[in-house]
Amino acid sequence: MAAGRFAVHSDRMSDDGRGGGHYYWCTRHHRVETDADVCPAKHVLGPYASAADAENALQQVRERNEAWDAEDARWAGEDR
Repeated sequence: MAAGRFAVHSDRMSDDGRGGGHYYWCTRHHRVETDADVCPAKHVLGPYASAADAENALQQVRERNEAWDAEDARWAGEDR
């Protein structure tokens, strides 16, 4: 393996030892997708542990962006 590169294994395992299912929010089709039918990575957010989490992905993105924008403003002294 080249210097500075590491092997990464990101498959989540279920309690029974089989690979766990992943859920994604597809920004192209505006729907929840699974490992069985997921679009290319450039079109999805995730993986998420549940379909409900994937369905709420855009709301989570909005909330995080608002929090980061507020922190940027605080850091820059704009909240004074």
